[in-house]
Amino acid sequence: VFKMFCVTVTVVALAALAAILWSLLSQGIGGLDLEIFTKSTPATGSKGGLANAIVGSIQMCVMAMILALAIGILAGTWLAEYGGRSAYASVVRFLNDVLLSAPSILVGLFVYEILVAPFHTFSGFAGSVALAMLAVPVITRTTEDVLSLQAATLREAGVALGAPLSFVIRTILWRSASSGLLTGALLAFARISGETAPLLFTALNNQFFSLDLRHPTANLPVVIFNFALSAYDDWRRLAWAGALLIAATVLAVTIVARIVAKEQKRS
Repeated sequence: VFKMFCVTVTVVALAALAAILWSLLSQGIGGLDLEIFTKSTPATGSKGGLANAIVGSIQMCVMAMILALAIGILAGTWLAEYGGRSAYASVVRFLNDVLLSAPSILVGLFVYEILVAPFHTFSGFAGSVALAMLAVPVITRTTEDVLSLQAATLREAGVALGAPLSFVIRTILWRSASSGLLTGALLAFARISGETAPLLFTALNNQFFSLDLRHPTANLPVVIFNFALSAYDDWRRLAWAGALLIAATVLAVTIVARIVAKEQKRS
């Protein structure tokens, strides 16, 4: 009975996933054309694409990942190699776990109060910071777990040769755990690439093509949110096409992360 229950629940979950994917493919593939990647978001009744939103999303995600990798890897390394079971490390782990499950809209509101309201303008930089705050906990947890799995003999061998622990971590442990660190980075990227709520409070949107992150910046999640709720068929078509692009990107990144993790287990 338990086995049948597990199989039934699995079938229901897979059926829901298949329905979502079918909706994206059936509604979005018709809107994919060259103009999607060459033209900016249009006014109603005009031809256009999602070029400005795609470029804006890439800019903010890349900047967010740079910030998140710098903070997350260092924080995870400290927890694994220096913090140990100390009280301070336990507090850091607890707060990191809280951030892992924190609603993204709260992160957006927090960044709005510190980076948008004081400067009286939305910006792509604020959007990048909000996305980075969502990615940091994922990278921190992954980094700590991966480094904790490294053999103690690696540390002992490096220290026995007279190298300081910081040098051993940088040149031996990080290199040995590189596939796991890459997996964590890919999973964090997949986590933030489709976030809408934080960007509504930080980057907002921009109908025109712009590379300046100091001002409101176009991005796919917010464009999809706005266009999907509109009463215009051409905007809804672009919304479905954008949703398909994000889903395909997240799926590709997740597959790559799985392959990298599998290769790490083999090694």
